Amino acid sequence: MADRPFGVLFLCTGNSCRSIMAECLLNALGQGRFRAFSAGSYPTGAVNPTALDLLRRRGHPTEGLGSKSWDQFAGPDAPAMDLIVTVCDNAAGEVCPVWPGRPASAHWGFPDPATFQGSESETRAFFEQVYGQIEARLKHFVEQSEGVQDPAGLIEVVRDMAAAETP
Repeated sequence: MADRPFGVLFLCTGNSCRSIMAECLLNALGQGRFRAFSAGSYPTGAVNPTALDLLRRRGHPTEGLGSKSWDQFAGPDAPAMDLIVTVCDNAAGEVCPVWPGRPASAHWGFPDPATFQGSESETRAFFEQVYGQIEARLKHFVEQSEGVQDPAGLIEVVRDMAAAETP
């Protein structure tokens, strides 16, 4: 076992939906092996209310969740990160800060539920759909990283997952 939980930072532009859901999911699914965080390149300043409602209904604690800047994780006093994951295409294409410790990076793009146009029930269904996609990816990630002892092993898991998803 690693001497500390693996640090994972999920990034998107607004840090209001996808990255927040990923943070909550990995903290739950990882059962203490991971310490997940989320941030945005241009944070909205608030978590999307539909995302918060979904997380509460799914049993995730939501106290302390907030839309925050990725700059908060780029300084010398930031929590140690082993992996940075962008969950939106916009954030993947942006110039990121230089992260302390030079963690590995991956891009797992998901549709943005915050931009979905539809009725309230259609919007909730779309949020559920995106949540399900994130959950499936993270379950696979956690399963594949079982027994990993160090950040290098975690990097191999991410690379293997990327190779398996390439057509």
